[in-house]
Amino acid sequence: MNPSADSLSFAFSKLNPAILALGGGAIAALIVLMIVLLVRSGQLRREQADDAAMRATEADARMAELLKIQAEMHGRMSTMAEVFGSRQAELNQAINQRLDGMSQRVSTTISEQTKSTHENLQRLQERLAVIDAAQSNIQTLAKDVVGLQAILSNKQTRGAFGQSRMETIVADGLPMGAYTFQHTLSNGSRPDCTIRMPNGAPPLVIDAKFPLEAWNAIRDAGGPDGAKVASQQFRRDMETHIRDISEKYLIQGETQDTAFMFVPSESIFAEIHENFEPIVQKAHRARVVIVSPSLLMLSIQVIQAVLKDQRMRAQAHVIQGEVVSLMDDLGRLDDRVRKLQSHFSMAQKDVDMILTSADKLNKRGAKIEALEFEGDAPAQRAKESDTSQKSVDSRTGLLKLRVVDDE
Repeated sequence: MNPSADSLSFAFSKLNPAILALGGGAIAALIVLMIVLLVRSGQLRREQADDAAMRATEADARMAELLKIQAEMHGRMSTMAEVFGSRQAELNQAINQRLDGMSQRVSTTISEQTKSTHENLQRLQERLAVIDAAQSNIQTLAKDVVGLQAILSNKQTRGAFGQSRMETIVADGLPMGAYTFQHTLSNGSRPDCTIRMPNGAPPLVIDAKFPLEAWNAIRDAGGPDGAKVASQQFRRDMETHIRDISEKYLIQGETQDTAFMFVPSESIFAEIHENFEPIVQKAHRARVVIVSPSLLMLSIQVIQAVLKDQRMRAQAHVIQGEVVSLMDDLGRLDDRVRKLQSHFSMAQKDVDMILTSADKLNKRGAKIEALEFEGDAPAQRAKESDTSQKSVDSRTGLLKLRVVDDE
């Protein structure tokens, strides 16, 4: 035998019976406890199996519900797909229509813009043509200015330019015979222009000379000192020229007491009155009036009005005779109109009488139109005798004529 088994049996043999009894009870209790545990574990397993079955049933129900929901979702997805498909088709159609309309509007806008651009380009070309023409005119004017500058650089040609402008103004404003150019006076001087005044008054003298070189010197001065020297020289030249006009052209009984000094530029005229007032005052004291082209034109118009008034006064008796003849003709015309009016009155009276006769004839015609033809003459006569009516016999019967006495 095994030595350990022998030792164990020897140990049991030496144990106390009470201890053995206690050990057997403990073992029995342990066995009972194990049995209870096994029963409880079986119950627990049954309960877990029942729970698992219930959970499986619930899971199957949930799975069936999920499948149902999935089927519904699938149907809904199909419906939504169909709806989305139809909506997408409508959207595509709407987008295509809008794109077509937009493309049409864009094409229309582009065509309009193209047309507008062509019109603008055409107008631009026209304006460029006008600008080219203006540029050519400016170039021509520049050449003319250069030629004018060349003319004005010479003293004689410059004087001829001022005199030519003065002669143009006078010739445009006055009739032939009312002015004379380069007329020789009794002292041998020859003014540029003399204008005949009305009523036998002495002529008016106009001088077109002007110290333009001194004026150009003022403009060409480099600084204040040079401008001051040039201004003094211009003042001296103007005073000399005013004195010459006063001494040569103002002759008692032969010319007017006042003479005109013509300045061929409005700007120079304004500068003289603004910056050289003493020269203007000295010219007034010397009975010399400085005039610009506009003032000379205004003076010429005044002289023209005076000459026209003189001619009208000279022809006043002729006009008076013509007025008398006109009044005679007017009186004869009045008599003839009155006679014609009387003829018209008589004719109107005759027309009224004719209209009265025509009205009477119309009334009688209406009465004749209302006549009645009847076959029973005796009965009619008997009936008409009571009403005081007259009758007329005819071949076919009795023609009853009702006669009504008019006024």
